[in-house]
Amino acid sequence: MRVLLLAAALLALACSHGASASDPSLLQDFCVADKTSQVRVNGLACKDAKEVVVEDFFFSGIHVAGNTSNKQGAVVTPVNVAQVSGLNTLGISLARIDYAPSGLNPPHTHPRSTEILTVLEGCLEVGFVTSNPENKHFTKVLNKGDVFVFPKGLVHYQFNKGATNAVAVAALSSQNPGVITIANAVFGAKPSIPDDVIAKAFQVEKNTVDFIQVFVFCVWKC
Repeated sequence: MRVLLLAAALLALACSHGASASDPSLLQDFCVADKTSQVRVNGLACKDAKEVVVEDFFFSGIHVAGNTSNKQGAVVTPVNVAQVSGLNTLGISLARIDYAPSGLNPPHTHPRSTEILTVLEGCLEVGFVTSNPENKHFTKVLNKGDVFVFPKGLVHYQFNKGATNAVAVAALSSQNPGVITIANAVFGAKPSIPDDVIAKAFQVEKNTVDFIQVFVFCVWKC
């Protein structure tokens, strides 16, 4: 009896560890997102399988260049569960990134995803920074055909070093990876993070914080 209890306890511990280590496996072939559902779950509720159509698994337009005429000189075309309902519960998504010369996909994180980036055209300087206390910066110049990995949750960026347009495709390990752009989050939060908090964190004067907040607002809104 004791052996059976011990075996049951070990099995429960193993199952508990496995459940916390990764997303649970699918219990059906697919779970196409029902975007009209009012049910609140971790993800999106499933559409009735009888109502699923082939278009739920389809997206057209990844070949179309994005409009980079903005102050960052870069634009992301996402292909996640918001665009392809069939990605719900599958744990993957895609994005195309276009960069004008000197275009920047600014420092940001994906809180729910690792990213693997492939350069299709041009030359990109990329990098990521490890967590505290080391904050080590890993950086590399990528050319056409090169691939680079950004670990989950770490701050990373891409910058077009070339004189011509650049294009990359990113695969992400979440149907909804999320994006937190550092400058936008810190200096463009609503309501604003108090100036004295930011000034102390960055060791700058309050008027510098005010200037940056106005600048960040203009970059994203003007």
